[in-house]
Amino acid sequence: MTQANSYNEWREAAIERDRKSGMLAWRQAESSRLYDYRSIRNRLTKISEKRASGDSKGLLFALNEGIHGNMAGMGNALLYKRAAFGTKFLIDEYTTEVGEALSYLASDDVTNISLAQKADFFQRASHCFGRSALMLSGSGTLFYFHLGVVKSLWEQDLLPKIICGSSGGALISSLVATHSQQELQKIFDPEYIRFEVEQNSRALPGFGLLRKQAIPLSAVKELYARLIPEITFEEAYQLTGYKLNISVAPVEKHQSSRLLNAIASPNVLVRDAVMASSAFPGFFPAVALRAKDEHGNIRPYLEDRKWMDGSISDDMPIKRIARLYGVNHFIVSQTNPAALPFIHGEKSSVGAGVIKRAFKNTTREWLLAGNKLISHPGASQSTFNSAATILGQVLSQTYTGDINILPPSRLHNPISLLAGRSNEEALALINAGEQASWPHIERIRIQTHISRLLDQLLKKIDAQILYPHRH
Repeated sequence: MTQANSYNEWREAAIERDRKSGMLAWRQAESSRLYDYRSIRNRLTKISEKRASGDSKGLLFALNEGIHGNMAGMGNALLYKRAAFGTKFLIDEYTTEVGEALSYLASDDVTNISLAQKADFFQRASHCFGRSALMLSGSGTLFYFHLGVVKSLWEQDLLPKIICGSSGGALISSLVATHSQQELQKIFDPEYIRFEVEQNSRALPGFGLLRKQAIPLSAVKELYARLIPEITFEEAYQLTGYKLNISVAPVEKHQSSRLLNAIASPNVLVRDAVMASSAFPGFFPAVALRAKDEHGNIRPYLEDRKWMDGSISDDMPIKRIARLYGVNHFIVSQTNPAALPFIHGEKSSVGAGVIKRAFKNTTREWLLAGNKLISHPGASQSTFNSAATILGQVLSQTYTGDINILPPSRLHNPISLLAGRSNEEALALINAGEQASWPHIERIRIQTHISRLLDQLLKKIDAQILYPHRH
């Protein structure tokens, strides 16, 4: 598994490991205390029988009883930690059958259920089931890891349509959301990636963090101009269908962080948003955003305000994403150096895992408490207190989601985090992102199958209602 050069190679090795370890037998056996397998089996039998007999109304009634990702506990994360590949075959079988039942109901073969009834059902089902989002954390020049994660999900057709990024994560998320599928095909080609890495290595040379010697602004602008077209969030959505979100933090003390997207800020330029979200305090100048007016001319946006690194105040704006898009399932690619030391892995034994988790949580709470003591109001104008305020914002955030993809190393030299990467380092990070994603691919496939299908079917039904003459 560790020597695999592709997901297919890793998958074959993982299945073989399960066969030799006895975990394949565990996957085949339906029973487990981790979920209500009897309810899943009964519901699967009922739905499959209704579909096989052509009982459309009975099938609709059966599905109306509830479609959600944690039906009878089948969303339990522990179900995906036993075997190297996947989970219980019953869960996979149930998810597949529900998907086929939904496709059948949406098809033209079902004529005894009106289009209006179908639309009502699929809207409710989509709302209840929810959807997934990909969150790319702040990262410095560890953003190459995010590129590997995104590449692996894209190749398996599992990249969520809702993507959020801050700092380095903003760069990678905007790269995806501003290019067509044909362009992404080129971008994710290994030779093209190697070429871009070489270009970036020349454009972003290393610099001394302790001397606060910033990367030349002209080099950064040149890089972003090459990678991100000068389009707005709304134009990006119309071009690709991806709902891009970029987190930025205010420079002004009494302003709150913003989540820029096609809903809240449709006319803001994506490239400016990425520049702002990457502006690490003290090393990169804050950015004033620009937007297109009603005539398509580029004008200042909130010209009296400037913005900086989004990971400082809201690296993972989970609540905002959930509220805007009905997201209830978060896939996180986490490389934020402030968060990694406090995130526990999933490979430890139960006892050791509990101890490590408790130690990390306690350490974080002590740091947060100490920070509150030293950042007293009387020193609010001092540089020290400003740094303490930023530290408090960093420590108090939530950095994980439902599925967390983490780099192999949790501790990184601070000097290297804001420095350019060599070709070898960048390509190694991309490869690490891909390899770190592979153990999660099957879980993502299973847990997002129904939500992805519901969005597709609902879009098809809405088109039939809006343009009946085309069908």
